[in-house]
Amino acid sequence: MSGAREKKRARKMRNQPASVTLPAEPGPVAAGGSRAGPPPGDVRSEGLPAPYQQQRFSHQSSGTSYRKDQYFPKGQNRGGRGRGGWQGGCQSASEEMPKYITASTFAQARAAEINAMLKAVAQKSSNSLVFQTLPRHMRRRAMSHNIKRLPRRLQEIARKEAEKAVHQKKEQSKTKSRKARRRHINLVAEFNRRQRKNIWLETHIWHAKRFHMIKKWGYCLADRPTEKSYRACYRAMTKHCLLQDLSYYCCLELNGKENELLKQLARLCSPDTGLMFGAEFCLSGRFQGSLNLYRADRYPEDMLGPVTFIWKPKDGSENRQLWIWMHPALKQDILSELKAIFQCPEPEEICISEPFTTLIQEEKQKDVAMNLGKKRKKKDKDGEKAVPVKKIIGDGTRDPFQPYSWTSPATGIVISDQTMEILRYRLIGPLSHSVLTETLKAASLQTEMADSETELNNWWVENCKDSEKVSLHQRQTAVFELLEGISSPSEMPAGTILGLTVGDPRVNLPKKKTKAMPNPEKYQDYDKVRQLVLEGVPVECAHSFIWDQGICKNVTENKISEQDLNRLRSQLLVPGSQLDLGPCESKIPVLLVQQPGKVAGEDRPGWGSGWDIYLPKGWGMAFWIPFIYRGVRVGGLQEGLKHSEYKRTPHTPNDYPDCPAGIQFAKELENSLLEKFKRRPPAKRANYVKLGTLSPFLCPWTQLTKNWEERMKASGEFLCPSFPRIESCATEGQSLCDPKPEVVAEASSETGEVEETMQISSESAIMTEDVASTQVFEERDETMTKSVFIVLRSEKLLMQLSAWCYPTSGKDRRVRLVSRLGQKEMTEHALLPILMSYPRALVWVNLSLLRKGNPELHAMICIPTEEDLLHLSKDQLFCGPQEPKHRDIFKHKIQKLKREKKKKRKDNVKALESDPHSISDKEITEEREDLILGLWSDPLPDVTSHCSRTLLGYVTRGDFSLAVGCGEALGFVSLTGLLHMLHSQPTDKKGLVLLRTPASLQYRFARLNIEV
Repeated sequence: MSGAREKKRARKMRNQPASVTLPAEPGPVAAGGSRAGPPPGDVRSEGLPAPYQQQRFSHQSSGTSYRKDQYFPKGQNRGGRGRGGWQGGCQSASEEMPKYITASTFAQARAAEINAMLKAVAQKSSNSLVFQTLPRHMRRRAMSHNIKRLPRRLQEIARKEAEKAVHQKKEQSKTKSRKARRRHINLVAEFNRRQRKNIWLETHIWHAKRFHMIKKWGYCLADRPTEKSYRACYRAMTKHCLLQDLSYYCCLELNGKENELLKQLARLCSPDTGLMFGAEFCLSGRFQGSLNLYRADRYPEDMLGPVTFIWKPKDGSENRQLWIWMHPALKQDILSELKAIFQCPEPEEICISEPFTTLIQEEKQKDVAMNLGKKRKKKDKDGEKAVPVKKIIGDGTRDPFQPYSWTSPATGIVISDQTMEILRYRLIGPLSHSVLTETLKAASLQTEMADSETELNNWWVENCKDSEKVSLHQRQTAVFELLEGISSPSEMPAGTILGLTVGDPRVNLPKKKTKAMPNPEKYQDYDKVRQLVLEGVPVECAHSFIWDQGICKNVTENKISEQDLNRLRSQLLVPGSQLDLGPCESKIPVLLVQQPGKVAGEDRPGWGSGWDIYLPKGWGMAFWIPFIYRGVRVGGLQEGLKHSEYKRTPHTPNDYPDCPAGIQFAKELENSLLEKFKRRPPAKRANYVKLGTLSPFLCPWTQLTKNWEERMKASGEFLCPSFPRIESCATEGQSLCDPKPEVVAEASSETGEVEETMQISSESAIMTEDVASTQVFEERDETMTKSVFIVLRSEKLLMQLSAWCYPTSGKDRRVRLVSRLGQKEMTEHALLPILMSYPRALVWVNLSLLRKGNPELHAMICIPTEEDLLHLSKDQLFCGPQEPKHRDIFKHKIQKLKREKKKKRKDNVKALESDPHSISDKEITEEREDLILGLWSDPLPDVTSHCSRTLLGYVTRGDFSLAVGCGEALGFVSLTGLLHMLHSQPTDKKGLVLLRTPASLQYRFARLNIEV
């Protein structure tokens, strides 16, 4: 019997009573020559008593109408002539049928069949209408709209179907035409509906037509341009200006007494990492600061993420305002920690019914959204004109009954969520200040209201009556105009803040796109420009009205629409001339913040500097289009990633593996890369087991730091026999500190010995795999939620490490350099305190390839051997050694599991035939589903000694750099491994490492640097 027949027969016998058995093939003809009766499993025969069934078969065989014995003599099979015929002998029907049945089992089996039959009868098996179920010769065209043409027995069903179709048509009205869909009111209603789930930026429509959009962190963001613009964006950052919309960044505003704010905020950061919230030049409001936040009193563990902050300049009151800007992936963790340290209680959940007017407005908006494409002039139920749908400005996903402000009853500190209330644009490039000065014009003074009925510019009129504020505005205007005299934003002090009030930028829009260029002849006063560059912006000029929420709300609500602006342009006597709105022109408060660009390292200082401009919400496109008309190029998330890569700074959240957002990002990246890997057939993808790549989709930082700690303990290098600090630091992850049962020997440079070592280490790891699999899975789950390692961010120690691995070609030059920087020499006494304080730490490094090569994501950073360095010194064109090919120890195991799985499936089919209740479909489980051909399964062996070159760290970002003209990479290395390498390397070869991409066996030489 074929496999298909076996499966079909097993499904038939699944619910049969245990007392009923059937032969493997259909039974032979009865002795009387009659046709065989129904099979024993048939319902018609099984429900009858045995005597009655025998009498029934004998009655059928006694007739003369179906005499088969004349064709088949007694004792001969009908199917005995060829293959597949009946093999059984002559048996009577009474021998095939059961002598008795169990009533309970029989009823249970029949009940399931009856229920299935009733369900099939009750449900419609197709989507066809009633008149479509009739035979073709009974169908008529009129039946589709005239129910009376149907047979009477079907008319009632057809009437119900018609009512249901009309009801569905009313609920889901389809748009009639493109013209109806493109009407403004219908477009606004549709856009409002689409941004209820993911927040849209105000420039979303503009970006959606020109960029690839992705949904991330609750926003719909522009990822990269649809046109080829990789090099063009780099040229814009280097020579002109690149524009980015950073309005998705989150802003938390803290309001309260200065002492209380500084006291609690000091618990979230450390002076070892650099700035604090209480830095004098930041506290005055002149400069923007940046720092890394940790959980309260937990430094250097429990990293939260990097933030930037701005203090509002002092205005004489005790209370101060503070803005903390952060990436949206970090917002919830930082907000929870701020509410905890300031003791802000969560508001009680009270079910408050919405006001009646709100319900009416929502019903009207719902009617408008449901009736898209109908009449243009809509009326409500009372016959009056419906309320027009307003465009969502800001966060469209905000719940009006969810709190966005928290007050501490103990200290009086107020935490407000200002996300999407303040827009933020970033201009990157040496001519970004020229774009600003051409686009923005300082607001003119106004002492009288344009219209007494509206509130347009009423706040500006009141401020213009104050002579001190008028004088401040004039000084701010003078400083802003001096910006055109500088050659690059990097000449200004880092983080300079300038407040300003500008006019409507749509008024002075050029006729055609022009490229903003500096005009140094326009400003000959070089002394004032030099003074501005050296001293920065005065403290009083940092003030801006954007800090006042009431003024921002007034500016947003009284904005002149594009329709009115175009109508005024059409009324000009000379078409294309400058439009003068006079007192009706809006006045917008803005805040300009200088971004320093590349500040670490010696090459390309100030590269990537620019300006950030903060605006009130609702004015996004009014500023965006004028910037575009000044020749800027627009970038998305990928351009921002490249900007930080060329600056060699960590990118949020990609390069923060010790914070929750970075761990979540790594997990999502691993899942996406693994799915992409699985989509390829095994013959068309890399076998990472043979390439010696243990983790191609995820950087195992925890295991890397743990293995280096164990290596140092085993070798005893730098360490005393008693090492108390390591034990105390690793108490939380004590399970991770247990030594591995296998010890991998150091591999020699010869290929044969290396391959033997690889096989031995792999096999020993497999022997312990089954024992330690449960423990490792628990460790991995714990690691994904909380990191057991730290990233070294102490500026003092980073400067020390940077001096030790500084590139040099001579022994004396290194001594002079170290003494000039005031750093210690690399001795065991200098290394021991660092190792004792940070046993499991990572260091952020950048690498530049010496020769050809293109580093990739998750590339391995390894330590070269003495033979490699000797070969390089003899041959300067030597690219690097090669990793010997490893043996795939999982291949035979996967093939064996496939064979067992196939065999088990066959056994299950046979078991179902013999005893259908013993095995169910859900019990057919697969063993070791985590085994994938080409990937190493958990638990991983020692990652440092798995290959012929000792592993030091991993690359998180790498590519060919247009800035330096060679391959560059950024990543993390183990602090313990780095000190071990620097201590053992010769003086003229310090800082040389090997890079190997996950899908290659070729190592490449690279220079390791630490920039502070």
